[in-house]
Amino acid sequence: MPLALLALAVGAFGIGTTEFVMMGLLPEVANDLHISIPTAGHLVSAYALGVVIGAPLLAALTARMPRRTVLIGLMALFVAGNALSALAPDYHWLMAARFLSGLPHGAFFGVGAVVATSMVAPERKARSVSLMFLGLTVANIAGVPVGTLLGQHLGWRATFLGVSVIGLAAIVSLALLIPRGAAHAAPAAGLRGELAALRSVPVWLALGTTVAGFGALFAAYSYITPMLTDSAGYADASVTLLLALFGVGATIGNLLGGRLADHAMRRTLFGGLLSLAAVLALFPLLMSTAWSAALAVMLLGMAAFVTGSPLNLMVMEKASSAPSLASSANQAAFNLANAGGAWIGGLALAAGFGVTSPALAGAALAVLGLGVAGTAYAVDRRRVAPRTVREHLVAGHVPQQPETVQH
Repeated sequence: MPLALLALAVGAFGIGTTEFVMMGLLPEVANDLHISIPTAGHLVSAYALGVVIGAPLLAALTARMPRRTVLIGLMALFVAGNALSALAPDYHWLMAARFLSGLPHGAFFGVGAVVATSMVAPERKARSVSLMFLGLTVANIAGVPVGTLLGQHLGWRATFLGVSVIGLAAIVSLALLIPRGAAHAAPAAGLRGELAALRSVPVWLALGTTVAGFGALFAAYSYITPMLTDSAGYADASVTLLLALFGVGATIGNLLGGRLADHAMRRTLFGGLLSLAAVLALFPLLMSTAWSAALAVMLLGMAAFVTGSPLNLMVMEKASSAPSLASSANQAAFNLANAGGAWIGGLALAAGFGVTSPALAGAALAVLGLGVAGTAYAVDRRRVAPRTVREHLVAGHVPQQPETVQH
């Protein structure tokens, strides 16, 4: 695997850290800015909104720029957003800075996935994407816990200054390790070609699979803390360590999904979604004891992130002539899944179905994701069959008619 993938992973590590660390710093931010914790929670939504808007917008605006230049520019915008977060004088400025920090998130992963797959042989494409996303999953093991501890001891502003330093390291790595070759030149398709990719039904079915599949994850993960404390009996102080276990599972699942998808992309996707549905359906049972709850958290990360690489690769293949915008839109779909899954899980809690009920809602979403993925597979088969007949005719092969049986 090219060393250049390390540069993409460093950028992914910084992005993953800043995305999730705010959840652990809400009390510190609320106390410092004299706001309530629910109000501080809007800072998480501001970042997600930045991702959803910025992913397709920045990918479209930079469609004719060299991809290496785009990656460096996106990371510079990321550094600026986090530095402004550290320097924000009040809540409203911090809200704007968090929105700015989220803008380059989706486009970086979208363009980065295209660059990663262009540097390897076709049979290693999914593995290259998984290595880039390794930075995101490792952020949940190391970046988020360390960033939270840093914020608790030195103030939350120190955390965002630290993330800015990670972003600067990523810029240096991208400049040194990403080659200037033709594979990273300005795409020939341009803006019109990129937008045309979003008119494809298979692309939208792939994006729908992402929304449903990762919506299943976030329906449960958004409420994992009350499950661990109220159902499994863990103390609040133990939750951070257990969430690191989720990161370990996500890292294993991400690497495993990349390897398996290079051999059988569809089967890996279907197997991952089926495993996710099974794990979530068993959550009420697994959350009944401390040891099985810890296992459940790790299995949740593994099952969910097995699907990451095949989903990204499927979107890029369906928009093969202009993959940057479609791949970036997949990151927007991931964040829509974050918001939508949390909302659906919250409905199950509000209805009084019990503290583990969001996991059952997530299992239903995983089954829905299987249905959407199955529909995408059926559409692909329907499109391939007529093309196969045309190829026979062009080659001069006329399909044999069945013999008439004489009576």
